[in-house]
Amino acid sequence: MFAAPLRSLVRSPAQQRLRRAFSVAAPVSSTAGGIPVDVYNPNGGKRVVVTKPLPGDRWLEVLTSSGNRVEVCALKGDEDTILSEAKIATLIGDKCDGMIGQLTENWNDALFAKLKASGCCAFSNYAVGYNNVDVDAATKHGIPVGNTPGVLTETTAEIGAALTLAAARRIVEADTFMRAEKYLGWLPTLFVGQLLQGGTVGIIGAGRIGQAYARMMIEGHKMNVVYYDLAPQPAFEKYVSDYADLLEKHGEARVTCTRASTIEELLPQCDVVSLHTVYNAETKHLINAARLSLMKPTSVLVNTARGPVVDEVALVAHLQKNPTFQAALDVFEDEPAMKPGLKECPNSVLVPHIASASLYTRGGMATLAACNVAARLRGDPTWPTPENAKPFLEGPVTGIPAMSPSIVNAKALGIA
Repeated sequence: MFAAPLRSLVRSPAQQRLRRAFSVAAPVSSTAGGIPVDVYNPNGGKRVVVTKPLPGDRWLEVLTSSGNRVEVCALKGDEDTILSEAKIATLIGDKCDGMIGQLTENWNDALFAKLKASGCCAFSNYAVGYNNVDVDAATKHGIPVGNTPGVLTETTAEIGAALTLAAARRIVEADTFMRAEKYLGWLPTLFVGQLLQGGTVGIIGAGRIGQAYARMMIEGHKMNVVYYDLAPQPAFEKYVSDYADLLEKHGEARVTCTRASTIEELLPQCDVVSLHTVYNAETKHLINAARLSLMKPTSVLVNTARGPVVDEVALVAHLQKNPTFQAALDVFEDEPAMKPGLKECPNSVLVPHIASASLYTRGGMATLAACNVAARLRGDPTWPTPENAKPFLEGPVTGIPAMSPSIVNAKALGIA
């Protein structure tokens, strides 16, 4: 039921009018080691396994039009939301040429050894991040690891902005109040929140997504920005300065952009702090009890990066002690679980890892993952600019570049 709207969003209106050069036939039900799978192009010469159904059909066109047999795991039920290593190994079987996995799966040395033994020469994570993938192990076994950058920026920034507003204006609390039929009439003190207009937003990790989020807050709410990043961002600073010139020209107050030298310098200044860092050993518990204590008691903390960037136990304690402090989380430290007490905090907004969940983005991610695998199976080179994903997402499948959009270990494998 989702294929048609996804297809229309991944392509522009002009491209939608193009005659489709290839269409995907309905799947055939089968099994792989006893696990149910939906099989597309069953007579294809190379076997590509996908651990979860993916949105849209463009990605299927990419794989099947290259002559591949595609087997999509069709397990249903809550216990199989995240596949175990054993079930993934069963899906791989004795022959698997290409694989698309999920960010919730633990792609370790044992699974890459299994892929190698099955003849696999292409793996792609269905995500831009790959902290769930042992890239060194994949490289050791000679298996390229793909990811899907270049399509998540605006979608992730938008959910960050949505979470910020929901937390600052206490939308979830108010919604729960209304649904419980507790509203008896307007009151001056009912669900009073924080005004963002003219405040200060802090960005920790000023990459593509961090900058896109900052622009939404600057342009939408005339917020000043303080950012912390390992590298200066002169183009971003100039953008804010140019926007400030425009505001001034129209008689409005200028906005400012400042780079903080430390996180400790950033936190006390900000009405909103939004996290956009990568996750690694250095960023685990980047936001801890000590740093939370530096934030304003009315601050909003937003996390659309990775759960373990925040010490969730410390956050729960901080929320409990500071009822005017707000947290808005898309990701969690022990995902899918939450630390005890978090769900009981009324001053928190909690959503289930949906930052990339727009039709355009999720369909685009599937296309990029499929292109990574299809190109490697053909022996094609790697696209030199992974952040420029549009050539893979727009136009007919026959016009897609004959390259893998993004292979994170391409240099190590000598295929860059």
